[in-house]
Parts: sequence; C-alpha cells; structure tokens
Amino acid sequence: MKLRNIAYTLLKPAGARAVLKGLIPVGTQQRFRRWLGGKEEVQWCRVVMNREIERYIGSLDCSNLDVLEISGIGAQGRYNFRSYRSAEYPAYDLCSDPLEEEGFDLIIAEQVLEHVLRPDRATANVYRMLRPGGIFIISTPFLVKVHGVPLDLYRWTERGMRELLETAGLNVLATASWGNRECLFADMKAGLEWTTYEPSRHSLHNEAQFPIVVWAFAEKRRSE
Repeated sequence: MKLRNIAYTLLKPAGARAVLKGLIPVGTQQRFRRWLGGKEEVQWCRVVMNREIERYIGSLDCSNLDVLEISGIGAQGRYNFRSYRSAEYPAYDLCSDPLEEEGFDLIIAEQVLEHVLRPDRATANVYRMLRPGGIFIISTPFLVKVHGVPLDLYRWTERGMRELLETAGLNVLATASWGNRECLFADMKAGLEWTTYEPSRHSLHNEAQFPIVVWAFAEKRRSE
C-alpha cells in the first residue's frame, strides 16, 4: 500500500516535488537554491521563528564565535562568524558522539531534534561540544503533520523543551513559540509540501494555544 501511494504521488508534479524535497537534506536544498540564484521560499509556519532567531544571532558578537550548524546552512554567509561548520543530518548522528569537545561558541539545530532517536543524548552531546558560555539555538515543530524523513519521533511544548535542555545541564535563556489555526489548517494536507508565506494573504497573528513551531535559546554556564 505504501509503495502504491508513493507511486501515485510521483505521478503528480506537485507530489513529485514534495517527495524529492523530503528525500533531499535541507542543507542540500538550500545550496541548490543559492547556486541557481533562485528566490528563497519561506514557509508560513517559519516566518516569525526565523525572524526571532536571526534577531537573536544578530545581537551576539558574531566575529568572536566558532559556529556549528546541524542539518542546514541557514546561517552560512549571513553573519561574520569567526568560523562556521555545517554537519548534515542524518549523515552526522547527533546522538552518537560529539564532533569536537568544547569546540564551539554557538550551535544551531533547526528542525532536527524531532527526527533523532535519542534527543536526551543529542542535547547531552550539544552540551559537551559547547565551550563555557556557549549558546545553543534549537527549533522544533509541534502542531505539524508527521514528516518521517527518515524518522519523525517527538514533539515538545515550550515547557517540554525547557525540561529537555535543563536535564542536559543547559541554562535556558528563553523559549518561544508561534502558530495560528489558519496556518495549521493550510498545512493539513497529505504529502510533504508546506504553505509558502504570502504577506498579502497570510496572517502572522499568534494563537498561543496552537503552537506550530517552538524554539529556545540556552547556554552552557561559564563556571562549569
């Protein structure tokens, strides 16, 4: 039945694009768009989250930061980081071992923690990779459809995210979330497509009871 559904989806152009998007890592998709000079499409559900995360990164002393971005290259070239490294999921398994003990001042993990088998191990490894005073920026979905590429396992509220990060030893600086029912319903369609934001049509009003995405900023205490 699953093979039949995939075959049927591939027969439709929009469906084929959705499947390919699901199979190609986010970082690779971003590289292709930049290489082709195409316009960056922003998903409606990510607009506020992206804006707030970019604002926070911009408030840091970027020129003194060694940065690791997990599963994506969204921050590459946007800030004057001292150094920048990208580790693609699932080629790099965040649950296994740190890439470098106390090697980074900033680690960004965008929409990846819901896919890993052991998020507790993943956050513990983030802690080990951060230098004292280092910052962890994490974003995850909440009220979104299952998108198992290759797995989709977990969801967190703001409070749940805080508990996860604090259990790993991190000091949570802030949590936030965004969503509204109009955006939620727009993405409640089969397949891996997400609604592209159109300012003239789509509201960014936040309904706190219907969070679609959740994000947090945390740090490794300097005294540890």
